[in-house]
Amino acid sequence: MRVAVIMGSTSDMGKIEPAVDILKKYGVTVDVRCLSAHRAHAGLSAFIEEANSNGTEVIIAAAGMAAALPGVVASMTVLPVIGVPLSGSVLDGTDALYSIVQMPSGIPVATVAINGGKNAAYLALEIMAVKHDELKTKLIDYRKKMEEDAMKSNEEIIAKYS
Repeated sequence: MRVAVIMGSTSDMGKIEPAVDILKKYGVTVDVRCLSAHRAHAGLSAFIEEANSNGTEVIIAAAGMAAALPGVVASMTVLPVIGVPLSGSVLDGTDALYSIVQMPSGIPVATVAINGGKNAAYLALEIMAVKHDELKTKLIDYRKKMEEDAMKSNEEIIAKYS
């Protein structure tokens, strides 16, 4: 199980690191790179070529502002690409969101919320769980735990306000 995580700038690491941590927690090999679509296109192309042949199953691409990275990556592979729009400009990430979500027909990028690195990781896990039963089991267990925690919180509220 392997996921590539690409960010456009090292300043994005703090927003994408939680995704890397989640993937590693689930036993996924994670290849992390900082490769701008605008400033390092040759390096980006070489990395995507590598990802196309090394067992990578999903690519997470995070970028802000013009946010071309996810779309450029999607144009170079048929692997699922998950775009993470990042805040940081005057438009607080909406510019990145629009850039990532408005892909031309035939070159899709699944897009999560602005700064939604955690959900990008969980979406990547769900995509891989179609093929890997151990991931599917872990995700089902995680969902059950979330439900138990939510119900416990509900019980605490009932006890406090009844």
